[in-house]
Amino acid sequence: MDISSKNEVKQLINGIKASDGDGVQLTRLIGSANLMQLDPFLLFDAFGSDQPQDYIGGFPPHPHRGFETVTYMLAGKMRHQDSAGNSGVIEADGVQWMTAGKGIIHSEMPEQEQGLLAGFQLWVNLPAKDKMTEPKYQEKSADDISQEIREGSQLKVVSGTTQQGTQGVIKNDTIAPIYWDIKLTKQHNFSDVIPCTHNAFIYIISGEVIIGDKKTKVQQGQLATLTHADSLSIWANYDSRFLLIAGKPLNEPVERAGPFVMNTREEIEQAFADYQRGEFA
Repeated sequence: MDISSKNEVKQLINGIKASDGDGVQLTRLIGSANLMQLDPFLLFDAFGSDQPQDYIGGFPPHPHRGFETVTYMLAGKMRHQDSAGNSGVIEADGVQWMTAGKGIIHSEMPEQEQGLLAGFQLWVNLPAKDKMTEPKYQEKSADDISQEIREGSQLKVVSGTTQQGTQGVIKNDTIAPIYWDIKLTKQHNFSDVIPCTHNAFIYIISGEVIIGDKKTKVQQGQLATLTHADSLSIWANYDSRFLLIAGKPLNEPVERAGPFVMNTREEIEQAFADYQRGEFA
């Protein structure tokens, strides 16, 4: 692995406009022809609109097997229900980390009929040994999420541990994820460390930042994958907000078909058969 002194931008992704669920309008940044996956991440969608027709259909009941879904809300509310009898509401600045495991059917529906809805969905692969585990949730409100204040910056630490020792509330020993929501004031620098074992990306929610010694500009709505390094340095040209997400790759074969992600084609066919027989939770 080629490790430089600072993380640099490896690839810039602008994303592709897409529609999912019952007509929800979104931008797909991972999971498209531009970037099919960034092991262990299979998909990353950004959604946001103040026009109810863009999102009100939500995501009616649909199955998953073999991976995890992470929903992080910036604005609005999303009610979830599943076939195991679980339900709840993800509110602004709250997160739900769902392990689909051997199979679950769930829905995610906007609570309000007007106003702004905005957030992200990330798909995280499960290793072969865990693909048939029991489904489970980690769900945290804005008040649960650890925060850290630095000169010129404010962090919400969903998962991972910062250099200053702030620990996230979501636990995942397999990929040891980092999921940080960072606000960086204009003309200030943010620095920290991403483990050299991890694949990482940054998504710019608002503003514009400069990354690394090569001073690569990353603008609002862009996703930047990062090289492996021992030091992260980000400079804000304007008041900016961005997500920093990283995880340890699984380095396993990936077979995916719609809502199922397994290691072989035979396992995908079995997932469809099990779903049709009503064997999901």
